[in-house]
Amino acid sequence: MVADRLSVTFAALADPTRRAILARLARGEATVKELAEPFSISGPAISKHLRVLEQAGLISRGREAQWRPCRLEAGPLREVAAFTEEYRRFWDESYTRLDAYLQLLQDDVKEPHDDHDR
Repeated sequence: MVADRLSVTFAALADPTRRAILARLARGEATVKELAEPFSISGPAISKHLRVLEQAGLISRGREAQWRPCRLEAGPLREVAAFTEEYRRFWDESYTRLDAYLQLLQDDVKEPHDDHDR
């Protein structure tokens, strides 16, 4: 179910550490050690973050010799983008209406009024 997956994805994205991990993985795969380097949190805490991301389908872990590289999985992010696209259209239309209204107000201010001549 897409809604359930979206909920899991949004929950995973709610944490800034997990978003930073995803940003790092957007540049290419990395080991757990490499992902942990910029954070001052324990190894088990990083592992927990990675588990949440993996359960949400946002990352996958491979197995190459002695190391298990993590890589970004784009599928759930595409679902988030599709979901938010509807709201982008809403805001675009709202801003278009606001622009038209503001232009109407500006035009009204620029036109001389006959009230002062009476």
